[in-house]
Amino acid sequence: MEITPTIRAELERYLKQAGLSMTGFGHIAGMNPGTVSGIITGNRTISVHQLDRITLGMNLPADHFYERYIEESVIDAPLNWKRISPFLYRCVQFQRVDCLQKVVSMLLDNLGYLPYLFALAEDCYEQDYREAAAYLYENIAEGEKQQHSERLAICHYRLFTIAIGKDQNRNMDAAAKFESFVHRLHEMDQLDALKDLANVYRALSQWDKVYKYAKQMGQLGIIYYGMVHNSERKEKEPQKKLSRPLFVYIAYAELMCAHACDAKGDHEQALVHLQGYADLSWVKETDPDTLHWMGQFQRWVKINTYVNKLMSGDVSILPDYVEYIAGEKHIFNELLNVIEAANRYNIDVDHIFQRFESKIAAYQEPSSVDPFLLQQRARFWYKMAKYSLNKGRYSYGFKCLIDALEKAGTINHVLLIANCAGLFDCFRAYAAPEILAQFHSTYQEVWKENDQKDGFALGSN
Repeated sequence: MEITPTIRAELERYLKQAGLSMTGFGHIAGMNPGTVSGIITGNRTISVHQLDRITLGMNLPADHFYERYIEESVIDAPLNWKRISPFLYRCVQFQRVDCLQKVVSMLLDNLGYLPYLFALAEDCYEQDYREAAAYLYENIAEGEKQQHSERLAICHYRLFTIAIGKDQNRNMDAAAKFESFVHRLHEMDQLDALKDLANVYRALSQWDKVYKYAKQMGQLGIIYYGMVHNSERKEKEPQKKLSRPLFVYIAYAELMCAHACDAKGDHEQALVHLQGYADLSWVKETDPDTLHWMGQFQRWVKINTYVNKLMSGDVSILPDYVEYIAGEKHIFNELLNVIEAANRYNIDVDHIFQRFESKIAAYQEPSSVDPFLLQQRARFWYKMAKYSLNKGRYSYGFKCLIDALEKAGTINHVLLIANCAGLFDCFRAYAAPEILAQFHSTYQEVWKENDQKDGFALGSN
């Protein structure tokens, strides 16, 4: 068995090979010669700062000695956060999660370190070191699970936001796990958490849950808006930072509830909620951020009023709707509404899509990884395929359908994948041999990719 030399032995050997004295190396590494001597002779413990200097002086990668540093300076040494924490931050910085895990696993034996590890996790999260943050939050949550603390709820909130991505099944799982913790958060933190939950369920087309969490967000927002503007309570209530002005949560709740009702076909109730955010005269703030959001809601009210009428069957407003969106920079969702109405009420919208042909082409390759937008793009091409195939444009329709299938597979959207397969089956007789082969090949790729994610079941009674 080969014995790995210690950091001290490596440094001593390097000095001999390079023909350097301790003083010479000290000048290169920015270290006192006495410190270099103490390290080599073993009379001095190596600090993280000194480890950095040694690797720099030896012209090695910064994390070259990290595994040996744990063995020589951490495992057998008394645990001390002040001494260990700089090393943990280095492990995060250089994405050595393996080394982070080795040290943290020792600290977790003492629950007194949980607050320090939580602070480290929060720093990792803020600086977007998500893998390290997720590992820390998972283990802190395990240590806190009997405490029912707010810190436990925050850990689960962070894990929820880290988990959200393209895979809709994974998003569903993450949201379901977080649901039981959302109301353990501080009430002000709940506003953003409820917003995030509602947004994820919107991307999953879980409209009852969208309505539920949006409604809770609105009710909580109303309570806190009243508290903020109550002069007696205002001095006592600590202000937590929100991602948006407080009034936005109240208005956005109405918008989301309206969207959920429209999606379920209850256009009359959707109109009630739409009117709930149409009048914002009650908002007291006048700062630039507030004015920006008020302008956004005014725009959304205008567009969603058109959408509500259109989906209710009033196709006469379509020309006005199209003229309104023509002045907008991003109109993808609006075009999705147009194609939905075209399929639902059997109307010809060729002239509209010819008008916006260049913008439609740009939606082929979205840069966003937002789960809702990714789902909307897959839905758009599915509905465009349905529209084109019903009009007998088989070549273009099948191209759109294959695009939709690929995009649905990327986000693991089971319902859309099934819809694509069903639509193809309806028009299979019109597919050329090469289209049949291409669709089959794409479907096989989607199936293989998602079959790998199915996992296995552990034995149970």
